[in-house]
Amino acid sequence: MGSVILKQKPTLSGAKVGDVRTVIDGQQRLTTLNLFFKVLGLKTGDNYLLKDLFRVHFPSSNGLKELSLRHSHNDIEMFNHIMNMDSIEDLSKKTDRISKAYTYFVNNINPERLNYYSILNNILFIGIDVAVDEDEQQIFDTINSLGVTLTTAELLKNYFFNRDYDSYCSYWKDVFEKDEATKNYWDTEIVTGRFRRSFIDLFFYAYFQIKIQEPQITGNVSTEDKIEFSRVETLFESYKKFIKNYCVDKQKMLQEIKEYAIVFANSFAPSILDRELTDKAGMDRINALIFGLDNSTLIPYVLYVLHEQKDDDEVNNLFDYIETFIVRRIIVRANNKNYNQLFTDRCILNKIVTRGQFQEYINNQTEDDTVNKMPSGKELQYAFANQVYVDKTAASILYFIETKIRDRNNYSTQLLGLSKYSLEHMMPKKWRNHWGQLDTKEEQDRRDKLLLTMGNLTIITQSLNAAIRDAEWQVKWKRIQGRFEKIWDRNPNC
Repeated sequence: MGSVILKQKPTLSGAKVGDVRTVIDGQQRLTTLNLFFKVLGLKTGDNYLLKDLFRVHFPSSNGLKELSLRHSHNDIEMFNHIMNMDSIEDLSKKTDRISKAYTYFVNNINPERLNYYSILNNILFIGIDVAVDEDEQQIFDTINSLGVTLTTAELLKNYFFNRDYDSYCSYWKDVFEKDEATKNYWDTEIVTGRFRRSFIDLFFYAYFQIKIQEPQITGNVSTEDKIEFSRVETLFESYKKFIKNYCVDKQKMLQEIKEYAIVFANSFAPSILDRELTDKAGMDRINALIFGLDNSTLIPYVLYVLHEQKDDDEVNNLFDYIETFIVRRIIVRANNKNYNQLFTDRCILNKIVTRGQFQEYINNQTEDDTVNKMPSGKELQYAFANQVYVDKTAASILYFIETKIRDRNNYSTQLLGLSKYSLEHMMPKKWRNHWGQLDTKEEQDRRDKLLLTMGNLTIITQSLNAAIRDAEWQVKWKRIQGRFEKIWDRNPNC
């Protein structure tokens, strides 16, 4: 069952037992085995499994044997409760992982098919002992660089706290592992580029990009290190290198991490895609911009603004301008590859936290520099008439426009969340079937392009089936009408 790495702990005078070790690698496997044999014992009533297996007898324990595997932090209460059970209990409504593992075994173990003696004799581990004076962190990092996949957050937690339980509780547990709802939030995954990343890893990347822009630090960071520090895939190594080479106070960093994490958790929410989006500037629209239009590069800068700017009106005004900037550039198909440099290297470094500051920076771009340019009205007009858009981008643009122009007082239908809508082409891509023929290839090519432009697109709550989607206009329009409540009957002047 692989290797279990144990570090010998020093033996203290008066200790109950002389051989105590810290599990460096193998906690999950050992815990799973404990739970498996405990449930098997509860189902068979075997006294050895219930009272003796995985337990040690301490001289002063009055004949009682104590658990040989001691959990720490989050799992200790539930693990001890299960291991001390005298009969099977229903823990199916519990959401912690220890209870889920226990419930799985309760539901799936068939004691008639299992012989615990045979199983124990066939379980093999490779034992690796680490001496008291050896660096367990270095060994842990080495193991996990050789194929054992751990998240950046897990590696950082071990690096920051090791066995410092008090600091762990103060700076980590209360922030990232307070309860199941909190852990589920930080475990939320979104697609960024080609990868799926958890919120907690996104947060640590965002905080790190903010930290390295501090004036007293950024001037000392080498160009090579700046390039390395911008890579998500080597984030854990970057943290260690940054702290070591640039003399960062780890305790101060932990306090900052806690502050920024609280701001992050109170602000970033992809669930906005499932709810009606307000027309008011603010964090809801920024969330829709980030998670609906794939602009995760905004996260470090938005987090920085929320932490540094205490005036809510200033925040909302800035976010309003950023939305205009981003959406206009999406409409004209401007390149977004420079956003990381703009929002992190420029805006954070220059402490831009107001609309006026951001607008001034954008307006000061040279005429020849179109990388960070705000598109003009004429450019927008041209794009609407000529640009071809992919489905998700077009649907999001139309949705953002709808949230701004809709008069909610005169509409009887509620606007749903962005995720509830799909794109529909009024004239279908297969127009040749029912929409008449054109004489020349030039005319056909022109129509093929125009049907992909914004004027031929709409959003509806459900995709039409293939037969209706490609039907003639009268049939298709009737079905599209059926997707919407006939508000004109109630509001003839709308």
